[in-house]
This record gives sequence, C-alpha cells and structure tokens, in this order.
Amino acid sequence: MKYTVVYKPLAEFQLADIWLRFADKQAVTEASDAIERLLRQNADQIGEPDERGWRILAEPPLVVTFDVSVDDRRATVHSVRLRP
Repeated sequence: MKYTVVYKPLAEFQLADIWLRFADKQAVTEASDAIERLLRQNADQIGEPDERGWRILAEPPLVVTFDVSVDDRRATVHSVRLRP
C-alpha cells in the first residue's frame, strides 16, 4: 500500500536551503526524489529509529527524519539535513 508523504514547513525550508547552497544540485534532487519514492512505497519498513520514536533515513547526500502513521497511510518528514 502507498503512503502519502507530507513535509513539515521546516523540512521544506531545509531542503530548499540545502539545494540552494549545495554545489551538486543534481545529487540533492536525485536523493530527494529517491527518499520520497521510498517513503511512498514502504515508509513503515525503512529507516532506523531515533530517540524520539521517529525514523531516520539516509540517501546521500541527504538525511531525513520522519514519522509514520500506518492507520492514515501517511509519512511526515520533520527535518532534512546534509549527511555528515
């Protein structure tokens, strides 16, 4: 079953800021597209849990934190950052 992927306003801002500042914009675009595709397909089965109960998914050069509502079939992205 598919999930709807929703970005919190902060996550949208972070992604846009990374895209503007990062030299390899194509890499950011491809990573963002891959993350969204993975979350749509099986958000409840990917990533690693963090201390808040959210999940972390890395798709270089990006890392996102997200949570999943299985009942609503919704993945909410809370933050986007560059992978250290």
